[in-house]
Amino acid sequence: MWHRLLAVVLLLPLFTGVGCQRETTGKHPTGGKPIVVSRTYQGSRPIKVTCTIGMVADIVRNIGDDLVKIEQMLGEGSDPHTHIVTNADLIMLDNADIIFYSGLHLEGKMTDTLERLASKKPTFAVTEYLDAKQLLRDEHDHPDPHVWFDVELWSDVARITGEVLALYDPTNADTYKKNTAAYRAELSKLHEETKTQIATIPPDQRVLITSHDAFRYFGRAYKIEVKGVQGISTVTEASLREVNQLVDYIVARKVKAIFAESSVNQQNMESLRQGCKSRGRDVALGGELFSDAMGKTGEPEGTYVGMIRHNVDTIVKALR
Repeated sequence: MWHRLLAVVLLLPLFTGVGCQRETTGKHPTGGKPIVVSRTYQGSRPIKVTCTIGMVADIVRNIGDDLVKIEQMLGEGSDPHTHIVTNADLIMLDNADIIFYSGLHLEGKMTDTLERLASKKPTFAVTEYLDAKQLLRDEHDHPDPHVWFDVELWSDVARITGEVLALYDPTNADTYKKNTAAYRAELSKLHEETKTQIATIPPDQRVLITSHDAFRYFGRAYKIEVKGVQGISTVTEASLREVNQLVDYIVARKVKAIFAESSVNQQNMESLRQGCKSRGRDVALGGELFSDAMGKTGEPEGTYVGMIRHNVDTIVKALR
């Protein structure tokens, strides 16, 4: 009972705040919706920023540098699709000057809280400023939120984030713009590197089987066929029929390896392997990929660039 009361108390200042001070707008160059910043920053620095997932936090860290202090709600091994807002999360949100989250319903059960916050505190779902034409959708017309697996598209998200920070903190706009350009140059190199690496896999072996359908942007950008046991969200469980269909596909295509994900239970992948084995096809577990969460803080995989490189190296080693 007491923890529910604490949650209500913590939410009150967030959802009953006063109106916005000043509104500034920037039109995004790729045709996405205009960026509206409800107020400019008036306090001391570093600016207190709360981010939901590591990939978003990594963008803000690279662009904001020592002008920002970041708190990250979800760390290594976390699944944003199923995460329920905790009291610790509410404290982070309450303490923040500005909030960044990925959006497109990636944060699942957190989305309602984050959307309510947007009317009271600068709160931005960064992927939702992309041109809708760039987004992939599932069979129910829901947008696929896993945009970061197309490095070029994620670079556009970095540009959006940089513009938000420049509008929010105009005193340091030139610094944010400079840092954005430098980070995007690094991502451009990563994008070309990834294309080159994936192209070394023979075309008939260029098939990526993962725990859930998080890699479709990766498949589109780098010309590799992608299939997941679960859909774009881990909330929905795969049916036995869907698992058997994927087993049929793996056997027919003579797929060499399948890949677990660090933030998703591996039970489905073991079911796939056993199903293939019963059909006379031994399929290797090619390794663990990072999908909805990055690796440990302080290690290469704990950065966006390091996470992508780890995934690409793991995929190429297993399939080439």
